[in-house]
Amino acid sequence: MLQELIRANLGGEARGIYAICSAHGLVLEAAMEQALADDTPLLIEATANQVNQFGGYTGMQPADFFDYVATLAERTGLDASRIILGGDHLGPVCWQNEPAAEAMAKARDLIDAYVTAGFSKIHLDCSMPCADDALPLADAVIAERAADLCRAAEDAAARCGKSGQVVYVIGTEVPPPGGAKEAITELEVTRPEHARNTIELHQRAFAERGLDAAWSRVVGLVVQPGVEFDHTAIIDYQPHKATELKALAQETGGIAFEAHSTDYQTDAAYQQLVRDHFAILKVGPQLTFALREALFALSYIEDELPGIGEKSNLRAVCEARMQAQPGYWQSFYEVAPDQQPLYRRYSYSDRIRYYWPDNAVNAAVNTLLDNLSGAPIPLPLLSQFFPQEYHLVREGQLENAPRALIKARIRQVTAAYANACWKQ
Repeated sequence: MLQELIRANLGGEARGIYAICSAHGLVLEAAMEQALADDTPLLIEATANQVNQFGGYTGMQPADFFDYVATLAERTGLDASRIILGGDHLGPVCWQNEPAAEAMAKARDLIDAYVTAGFSKIHLDCSMPCADDALPLADAVIAERAADLCRAAEDAAARCGKSGQVVYVIGTEVPPPGGAKEAITELEVTRPEHARNTIELHQRAFAERGLDAAWSRVVGLVVQPGVEFDHTAIIDYQPHKATELKALAQETGGIAFEAHSTDYQTDAAYQQLVRDHFAILKVGPQLTFALREALFALSYIEDELPGIGEKSNLRAVCEARMQAQPGYWQSFYEVAPDQQPLYRRYSYSDRIRYYWPDNAVNAAVNTLLDNLSGAPIPLPLLSQFFPQEYHLVREGQLENAPRALIKARIRQVTAAYANACWKQ
């Protein structure tokens, strides 16, 4: 499915696919409903930090995530055969503080677990140095390690009767997951000679290991098209800066570009990215940013409504838990103390997303949804806090219910991607 789409894109069709990089149930349900409405495939990706053989920060191993997605698909009515599961940043990223031999052994086990579970799009990411690596890490070493991981993937696929069914993404210019830590004003677009060298080194490493068949299933190269976001700013796509990189797509032998950190771009930018052969667009923090917007909006509605005995105090609970457990945000929000509350709650990097599974935060969310589910939200409050959704409710296109409102807010994001990938 992906190979066919990539061929169409490189052939000049304005077709692409967006990757949902989130494990939150409401986000995934909203994305599934988008795919149902558009009658399209849906690409869902899990990262190595999020889901791995030791559980990751979600507590899920790859097989658990596979089952989790299948359960949500059944609930939403989306045929599971239309879902493509991908593994993002699969490599030694979780074990960078260990010697390379040990980190790569765990990375091979990680890859095996993903492929065995049924993931069919694998991003081979060995761009990060391990504890005993010489710096800077040589591009040839990165390519050789990626090929070693590809061998692990191919062996797992053969063992499971899935030979020829796994496609790969390569690339060394990988932006920081979740956006930049520091303020940014400008980005350097990947130089064509660097992208060409990356492809050549990987192809050679694959060939040396007898992986020519696997190389024919490399569909994407991660590059920097000049898009990124930090805590309060967005670097928008400027097509003229990517002109030379775009031209390289005709020399890659069937490999399109994969763009990470495309969150918060304009609708026009998404459409142009797809036309410029950035056929795979990754989105993550913007989805949970929309989730947070909707939950906070509901909490303000809850504050205004009379007759609610035990209120959720969701915003206060989130703030308390983030301060009590600062590990997920403190090193990212290195700003003056008086700015930290703003960043914790509203930053584009959306580090608050790591706290939704917290027991206290999850309980507050459930209380909030229960408190607002007994009766329709008064329309004036809906207009105040959900102005776009208000019009859909008034027109009879959206249920006036908390979960429906949350997913509608998330679908404002997925719709922009869907329009660029499927409707140009």
